[in-house]
Amino acid sequence: MIRLNLVLLLAVVVSAVYLVSVQYDSRRLVTELHRAENDAKRLAIEFDRLQVEKRTQATPSRVELIAREKLQMLQVTPGVTTYVTYSVPQPGASASAAGAAASTGGKTP
Repeated sequence: MIRLNLVLLLAVVVSAVYLVSVQYDSRRLVTELHRAENDAKRLAIEFDRLQVEKRTQATPSRVELIAREKLQMLQVTPGVTTYVTYSVPQPGASASAAGAAASTGGKTP
């Protein structure tokens, strides 16, 4: 009978220690969950702020201002426009140049 009482007492003590351990882990996890939720809220607020700042920085007037002041770019006018033309090479000229390069082994004299 005494053995049975000791076994039951030991079972109650082990059960109580386990219960305390589980409650501690539960409270620790709830605290971590609240911290993670607060971090998520903080990051969402910062993301929204950065999105607003991005939209502000990318306005056409701001881009034009930076292009004028920092990059010294000018508005396009016909007076400062440079036109580039492309002329098609003559068929005989490119073949003779290729033949000369092949005869010298690809080296120029």
